Amino acid sequence: MNTQYNKISANAEAVIAKLAMAQEKVATLNIPADIPHGDMPGDKIEIGDSHIAKAKTIFPKLVDELKKVMEKNQYGRAVVAVCGGSGVGKSEIASCLSYLLEQSGIGSYTMSGDNYPHRIPMYNDAERLHIFRESGIRAMVDEGVMSPEHMETLKKWQIAEDDANKAHEETDTWFRSYREGGARGLNGYLGTPNETDFAEVDQIMKAFKDGADQLYLKRMGRDEASLWYDCVDMSKKQVLIVEWTHGNSDYMTQVDIPVLLNSTPQETLEHRRSRNRDGKLDSPFTTLVLELEQQKLVDQAHKAKIIITKAGELIDYEGFKKLYNM
Repeated sequence: MNTQYNKISANAEAVIAKLAMAQEKVATLNIPADIPHGDMPGDKIEIGDSHIAKAKTIFPKLVDELKKVMEKNQYGRAVVAVCGGSGVGKSEIASCLSYLLEQSGIGSYTMSGDNYPHRIPMYNDAERLHIFRESGIRAMVDEGVMSPEHMETLKKWQIAEDDANKAHEETDTWFRSYREGGARGLNGYLGTPNETDFAEVDQIMKAFKDGADQLYLKRMGRDEASLWYDCVDMSKKQVLIVEWTHGNSDYMTQVDIPVLLNSTPQETLEHRRSRNRDGKLDSPFTTLVLELEQQKLVDQAHKAKIIITKAGELIDYEGFKKLYNM
């Protein structure tokens, strides 16, 4: 038994030695645009200069954190979560970090958390909207503003997919009850076990850190027939990188190193505007979802081991709080 443990410990020491060398090599490593990426079916990523620059900025700090974790794991393994809001570059930067580790002789696999909701995207979007509307209407009843006239107006906005538009409060004061009640209900669903199977993700992470040579990982496409599991060889992997908005969630216990790619709401909006070639903005409901998810990221930020700004600057939590006037 002691011989086996010593063998595993020696393996961990070898990995840590490679990490030390990796810090010196990162500046000279080139990252091509067509590197392997996360395992979300149909996911398309475009590696840009900004993603590469941020990955190389994060990498030395990540190596420092990995050393601390790996020396305590008898298999020399660690789980890294790359989290952040919509459009901040989670998939791209996670892929770059994984590539840098691989090129340094440290096996790494990138896993997408977006494979683990209970429902495929179409049905999950519908569930989000249903919860928002049901909670909003219930709030109208509870706050005494329910009436046939208000419901007639509300139905028109719902049909137009404009019933999360805060601007309606300026002309219809009762609408505040609907929108705020809907937001409360939606917030109780987003990023919770009601929406996502956090327990399965946690179990996968634990199995990896416990030395599993193979893991069955979920694949979720965009229709009912696109749901399956692949058996993935982990025998030569030391780092599991999970790229996911909810990577720093309190519902997970097995993440060793949360990496927060920060983007303020204003920066996120500008990014989404630039990506929409037809110039259309998000619907009011999508904007509300993004706002609620952003607040969850802010609330969880104190746990992040590494935080990098949209501009590519590493900051600590005190610096993060200043960005949000906390």
